[in-house]
Amino acid sequence: MKLRLSVLCLSVMVFQGVLAVRARCQTQKDYLSGVEADKIREAETPNERITLFLTFADDRLKKLQYEFDHPSQANHAEMINSLLNAYVGCVDDAADLIQLGIEKQQNIRKGIDLMATRTKDFLVVLQKIPTDTPDAEFYKDNLDDAVEGTRDASKEAEAAKKNVAPPPVRRKK
Repeated sequence: MKLRLSVLCLSVMVFQGVLAVRARCQTQKDYLSGVEADKIREAETPNERITLFLTFADDRLKKLQYEFDHPSQANHAEMINSLLNAYVGCVDDAADLIQLGIEKQQNIRKGIDLMATRTKDFLVVLQKIPTDTPDAEFYKDNLDDAVEGTRDASKEAEAAKKNVAPPPVRRKK
């Protein structure tokens, strides 16, 4: 009887441990490395987080350009799809932070301006990606999603410029 009880207790503890590990794994974005996720967590202001997400998106685009210039022998289409998905995730998270900052009436003017300028640059890079290659059928949908997501983020940033609270005015004494 004691053996069954101890086995039951042990299995409950193992099950709870598995659930805890699983919950922790789900909090980290799958397209961010551990170091990148730590940087996001350590950022103190929404502007810093927006800047980091846009920096990570830019990094994914540079890796994407490198992959097109130097195609890998294996998993080329998978690598392109992975980089495109990671790029979209970064841009979407930056756009979400802008919306949240507007709702909370935070000072995110720098982040909004950065989003507006960087998304225009990102669109230029995305539109240069070849869609007439034999491999294009494997990443065309993700590329279209990336272009659409970038356009949406750019439009949201332009609209946010109008909706963000005005800067504080200092009065002269």
